Amino acid sequence: MELETIIDGVGARLKALRSRRGTTLAQLSETTGISVSTLSRLESGQRRPTLELLLPLAAAHRVQLDELVAAPATGDPRVHMKPIQRHGTTYIPLSERPGGVRAFKQIIPPHHPAVRPDLRTHEGYEWLYVLSGSLRLLLGEHEIDLGPGEVAEFDTRTPHALTNIGDVPVETINLFGPQGERLHVRASTGKRAGT
Repeated sequence: MELETIIDGVGARLKALRSRRGTTLAQLSETTGISVSTLSRLESGQRRPTLELLLPLAAAHRVQLDELVAAPATGDPRVHMKPIQRHGTTYIPLSERPGGVRAFKQIIPPHHPAVRPDLRTHEGYEWLYVLSGSLRLLLGEHEIDLGPGEVAEFDTRTPHALTNIGDVPVETINLFGPQGERLHVRASTGKRAGT
């Protein structure tokens, strides 16, 4: 791969990473200490990336430096993604495709039964498969309890939250994609007995 081709692709990858994380240029500037104008010029290809700029950006996006510069594949098919911690939940990315369907393994620790998570909404569609543990999906006004081997699919514009209702961590595989990329297994939205 030619050096110029590698350098020319950095801006697009930076923009895709920032978009995927839902971060503004101002937020990224605050995190990295790089000015908004410099970040904008990097993303548009008007500024040449340097190691001094790429190192804090790789850290902010939680990716390896070679992902930013599209280092040639080594022939190793394994996915090497770093876990992300948010609000006590661990997300392990299983795919790297920006803009399309993304796969994650999610590990939700046990929560105190009195704690009810905030319902959130965002663009997209989610499919989840419970590997282990007892999961409660809060979806609008419905509460759906799921166990190992059960699947749910929902439009993420519906207020939703996932909570662990057991004594051990819940592990799920989640596919999340842009609106319109729906899979074909749907959760019942009827309230379960006892919930």
